[in-house]
Amino acid sequence: MKRNPLVPFALIAILGIGLIFLLSFKGLGDNTKLAGKEEKPKTADTANATPEEIYKQNCLQCHGDKYQGGAGPKLAGLNASPEEIKNQIKNGGGGMPGGLVPPEKLDEMTKWVSSLK
Repeated sequence: MKRNPLVPFALIAILGIGLIFLLSFKGLGDNTKLAGKEEKPKTADTANATPEEIYKQNCLQCHGDKYQGGAGPKLAGLNASPEEIKNQIKNGGGGMPGGLVPPEKLDEMTKWVSSLK
């Protein structure tokens, strides 16, 4: 009696399809767990953070290590009023997310950004 050569391939295909369904349902369960643990923007320790520390933690990636700009605009010698700067930091806009600076440090950060040369 000869064996059918397609049987091993059929078994592997059935096993593979079964694993796909099993892992899909497992992934659905993990997805709901992960959705409840959304990551908030990183912020430095707000009680003791200086504007420079907050900048290094949240702003450096877009505005550069020497405030020269990159994905975000150049901050050194910024031609904007303190109110415009404060509004931008607080609310974001133009690709910048808002809320990266804690509200209690907003005035201090605005003054620091205004003084950059």
